[in-house]
Order: sequence, then C-alpha cells, then structure tokens
Amino acid sequence: MRNTVFFQEKAYPIAKRCFISIFYFCFFLFSLSPLVACVDKEPVDEDDVDPAINPPITFVEDDEEGTTSENKGAAFPDFANNNAPAFPGAVGYGRNADGARGSNSKSIYIVTNLNNSGAGSLRDAVSQSNRIIVFNVSGVIDLNKQVLVFKSNQTILCQTAPAPGVVLYNGRTSSTNANNLIVRYLRLRAGNQLGDDVDAGGAAYGHDQIYDHCSYTWGTDENFSFNDDKQPDNIYNCTLQNSIIGQGCQNHSCAGLMQNRGKNAGVTIYRNLLIDNKTRNFKVKGINQYVNNVVYNWGNGAAYNAGGDSDGDSNTVIENNYFIKGPAYTWVNTAYPIATTDLTMFNDETKYHYNGINSNKTDYLADTYQQVSPTKPFTGGSGTGTFTSYCKGNYYDENKDGTLNGFELTQGNWSSYCSAVMSFLGSPDAIHPAIPTTFSATEAYHWVVENVGPVLPKRDAVDQFMIDELTSLGTKGMILRNQRLERQYPLADTWDGEFTTSVTGPTDTDADGMPDDFEDKWGLNKNNPNDAVRTATNGYTNIENYALSLEFPKEYEKAWKEAYGE
Repeated sequence: MRNTVFFQEKAYPIAKRCFISIFYFCFFLFSLSPLVACVDKEPVDEDDVDPAINPPITFVEDDEEGTTSENKGAAFPDFANNNAPAFPGAVGYGRNADGARGSNSKSIYIVTNLNNSGAGSLRDAVSQSNRIIVFNVSGVIDLNKQVLVFKSNQTILCQTAPAPGVVLYNGRTSSTNANNLIVRYLRLRAGNQLGDDVDAGGAAYGHDQIYDHCSYTWGTDENFSFNDDKQPDNIYNCTLQNSIIGQGCQNHSCAGLMQNRGKNAGVTIYRNLLIDNKTRNFKVKGINQYVNNVVYNWGNGAAYNAGGDSDGDSNTVIENNYFIKGPAYTWVNTAYPIATTDLTMFNDETKYHYNGINSNKTDYLADTYQQVSPTKPFTGGSGTGTFTSYCKGNYYDENKDGTLNGFELTQGNWSSYCSAVMSFLGSPDAIHPAIPTTFSATEAYHWVVENVGPVLPKRDAVDQFMIDELTSLGTKGMILRNQRLERQYPLADTWDGEFTTSVTGPTDTDADGMPDDFEDKWGLNKNNPNDAVRTATNGYTNIENYALSLEFPKEYEKAWKEAYGE
C-alpha cells in the first residue's frame, strides 16, 4: 500500500512530467528543421544577439493544458506565501521591486565573457529592459572608464557566476531613471584613475530599486548615493541592504548621499558596513530609514550627517546602528612653504601626495597622510529644514581597544557625544515600512562580520581586508587616496589575483541559465529554454529559484525531500 500511495502522490506526477517534457522536446526538434534547412540562405543581422549565447526567451504564462496540478512546476520552498518580495529577506522601501519578473516580455540573458561590450558581455546584457541577467563566467570586467547604465525592469544576479565570481573595475554604474530594478551580489571597484568627483554607483532619480549583498568601493566622490537634489524627478522606494560601502578614495572619500524629496516614500539603508570613508556615512535628508548598519573608521568629515547644511525637512528612522572609531588616518590638504621645504620629501607617497604650487607661487600643495580626530557619530542639522527622527538603540565604541564595548547614545548623553540637531520621536512615523527582522546594534555587528557583501560565490580579498580591519575594533583601518600604490594600499598589486583565470560555469544544455543538474533534480526540462522564465508556485521564476538555491541550500534540500524524496 505504501508503494502504491508513493507512486500516486510522487512518482506518477514525475513520470507524467517526464512524458510531457519528451513530447515537447520532440516537437521542439521538429520545429527547428526548417530553420536548419535555410541557414545558408538567410543573411545574418549583425545586430542580432547570437542565439547560441543568449537565446531569445519569452514566456507564455499558461500552456495548452491549463494550470492543473501536474504542470504547476517544481515544489520550491514557499518563502512568502506566494506574495514574493524582490527576494527572500528584502526589506524597506524597495522590498517590492520585482525586476524583470513582472514583465510580459521578460527574457534571460547569460553573461558568457568578460568583454566590455559585444554579444555575451554584461554591458550588452544591461542594454535592454525586461531581462533577468545571470553569469556563466568569472573574472574581472574592465569597464574602460565608462559608465554601466542599468535600466528599468532588470534583475541582475551576480551570485550565479562560478567562483570566485565577477568584479567590475575601472568604471562606475548608474541606475538613474531606472524603475523596478534588482541588483544582487555585485562588486564594483571604481578607482582613483577615473579622476576626481566620480561616484562608484547610485541613482539620481528613479523608484523601486533594491541592492543587496553588493560591494561598492574606490569612488572618488561618493561610493553609492541616492540623491534627487536638484534633479528633474524624485528617488523613492529604494533599499540598499547587506552591502559594503567602503574605501572611498580621497580627496573626497564619501560613503554616499541619501537625499530625497519624496512626501510619502523614501529610502532604506539596512544592515550595511560603511568603512574607511572619510565622511558622509551617509549624508541624510528626506524620508528614510537607517537601521542595523555598522560604521567604522571615518575621518574628520562626518559619520552620520543629519542634513548637513541642506534645506528641506526630514523624517527618519535611525535604529540599532553601531558606530566604531578606527585609527582615522586620512589625507589632509596642506601647504608647505617653498622657501623652507625640500621637494624630495614628497617622494614618499605613503605620507604625501604632491599636487603642485599655489597660484601665488609661495607654497607647495600636497595631501598629507596623517591621523585626525574623527567627528562625533551624529553631526549636522544646521540647515533651514527640520530633522525629525525616531532614534533608538544606537551604540558608540570610541576607545579603539580591540574590544566591542560601546555604549548607547541616548537623549540624556546626546549633547556630550553628538552635535546633530534633531527632533526626537517616541515611535517611528507610520509612513515608514516595518522591517520584520531587526537586530540589536551588537547583533548587527556580528551579522555584518559574517554575512555582509558579496559572500556568494565567495568574499574577495578587498572585502575580506575591510572585514579584518573592522574586527580589529580600532587598531586597523586606512582611508585611501590611490588604491594602485602599494605604498598606500597593501593589496594594490594583488587584489585581483584571484580573478586572473576565467572560469566557466556548469553544463547548461538549453542555455537558459539553469545548470542541467538543477533542472534534472527539480523535474524541469534541460532541453527547453522557455521553462527558465516560468513562474513557480512560490512566486519566483525558475531561474530566480536557481539563484536562490545557491543562497538557501538547506531550505531547497528540505523542500525537495518533502516533495520528491521517500
């Protein structure tokens, strides 16, 4: 009886799916025959994407058999009772972005090479909307000092790259005017060679954007910003979470701006590491949430800048963040009299960066690497607007003794340790979305150490370097000017060593972004590329479920055993 029941409940549906898959595969092969027959007669449009690299995949929601139980698809874990957010764990204002998933013309694009342009490149992948972008290659993508522009209705899943993953270098990304965007596990290393005043990433306006487990470093202005100040449209419904924003390059060396003019929606900064930025971790104005972040080793600029000297009103949540002082060595603009200065002293670029002679021809101008006194954790508020905040559970560790032993910043000790002018609220304003999982400041620190940034397919050397600084709890930390000079940055010549050998991913017969072994295991058709964009019963497409299985292997294994195992 047990075997009969098992066959009825599990084996029979699987067998039926296999029969249907074989039928459609045969039909698929038959349909290709006229194309094969005329391949030598038809001219090739050079603008077309190579179908062998990126097959044009569109999805029709229901097939001929309707939505019966046997064609509901694989029994993936149900993370959200079919009400899928951007991904499991997405929070805040940007949590409901669905990227390309909700598009009627969604397609899969597989990045197959490290070129800066052309078929199979990441730049080609993001050139069109309505794409779920996955990777079948690892290594460094040199952006050649060009901006990489994300578009509306895109889902970018960098965790699908084979180990060690991909890293973007020598350029920046922009999400300005992109609506409904999901970016996950992206590494971006801008670089001092881009010149001054270059943001590594961010958006000036747009809405429904979420960035998760990313790493943005080496910007020469801001590392990552949401800033619609003086822009033609607003930025709203955006989230930056579980990411590293660090090592901003001097002279400016800013984490970023979080400034918006939205009246009923804003920006969420949740559970990030802000490290080795001289200032603006973040500079804040408008409607926003700042929860469970860790700020380490800022300089004489600002940690959390509450409005700065900007106009405009703010309504914020600042909850359970940890501010930890580091050594605070940074670059300071200095004038040296020509009459008394030996010019050869500037040859030591661990201490000096020579900029030239002033207009009066009286002084050498140089940036000098020196230890400064960091600002207070909260500064600003001198503008014309009001800064209203629910501000609770924030901790400050100022003693740099290698131990996490900070104390809570309260209204009672605010004037001693903070200078920001705020109007304190007893509870968060109702306009702010609830965040279901919040930690204490101490818990947030430990979570960040283990999980922040692109930990899939693995943490790279740059991110690990910053984590090692953080865990020194005050004894290590540097604010860079030029990441290319070993005398300034120990990883200058070695940071990309793990990416020098390109690696391709596992076998994917139908080139739909899902490996054969994943499709075989879950009863999908490895010879039918159309099933990648099919929406599964848990609300995510099959290709998204593949990416999620890399993040939540235990949950997927449990679901598989419950559905198909004995």
